[in-house]
Amino acid sequence: MAAMSTSSLRSDAALLAQSPLPGWAQSVLLFLLRQAWAGLFAGIILAALLITAQIWQEDWALARYDFLVLLAVSVQVLLIATKLESWDEAKVILLFHLTGTVMEWFKVHAGSWSYPEPGVLKAFDVPLFTGFMYASLGSYIARAFRLFDAVIAPYPPFWASVLLAVAIYVNFFAHHWLPDIRLGLFAATLLLFARTKMWFRLRDWHWMPFPLAALLIAFALWLAENIGTLSGTWAYHGQARLELVSLAKMGSWYLLFFVSFTTVTLVQRQNLRRAPFSPAS
Repeated sequence: MAAMSTSSLRSDAALLAQSPLPGWAQSVLLFLLRQAWAGLFAGIILAALLITAQIWQEDWALARYDFLVLLAVSVQVLLIATKLESWDEAKVILLFHLTGTVMEWFKVHAGSWSYPEPGVLKAFDVPLFTGFMYASLGSYIARAFRLFDAVIAPYPPFWASVLLAVAIYVNFFAHHWLPDIRLGLFAATLLLFARTKMWFRLRDWHWMPFPLAALLIAFALWLAENIGTLSGTWAYHGQARLELVSLAKMGSWYLLFFVSFTTVTLVQRQNLRRAPFSPAS
């Protein structure tokens, strides 16, 4: 692992160790703080959705969607300039921006959801800040690798994980014309990653089954999606303004996580291990 990662892990753990909190509480607090820091980009975007939905006026010179585009770009530049985000993480975000924007173009024109507000910085009826929303997931995964000193092991053959991710991504498009194979894709994630654990370090090493980590992240994404719909930023076809997004959408987010994770590993593969991992090794 990088020296900077190890150093930061030791410093925040050492700082909490000086507190009167019991060991388990220190670990929980460390976990929450690092999760929040890993999701910094996503948190800023979500906060902006909520705040602008409350304060924005239709007669303002700058449309809300356009402001969100400018904000996302500015935050990205600031994170790199202050070295809160590495260039490797920025590469991941660019990949996500491209793949996410393509999906948005297709889904909007397929009638799955829409962006009802006006804006100049739009392409094919999709505001350009949407790519950054997908990118925020990639940013979270890449930053979590570093902040938690994460190790994913035993990792299946890399080609197999890429093939799964491609199949999931293609199915998001193809199911509009062909049979939906998502049930088979769910099964494939469990079979391929049945033995895989996500190891992460707090005060000590911990692990959880990799599919469980994917499910927990999918739930967090479902909550974030509800923030977007409740703020009126986008709306599903036939969904009322204050109606919660169906829990069934968690399945889509679960599958998208595997696409997202594999995209990150195209740039950062040092956290993957083919052999079982032991913290003592």
